Amino acid sequence: MDNGMNVILFEKRPDGELVRIEERSWTMNMVAALEHVNYIVVGGREYETIEGRLSVDTGKLELLLVPMRND
Repeated sequence: MDNGMNVILFEKRPDGELVRIEERSWTMNMVAALEHVNYIVVGGREYETIEGRLSVDTGKLELLLVPMRND
């Protein structure tokens, strides 16, 4: 059975500020897909994934995202 993993998404603003977008449970297939994607869509907005950090203490994956400009 796929128990999934809690993923926390952070947006990095141009001034360097980090803003927590959301936390939700992802399936292990979604987590594995990060190996093949550079961009994700959350709440209708597209973000580039910059880096990730796995916290062994909390069992959560944290992703750092930068919003894509939609001109």
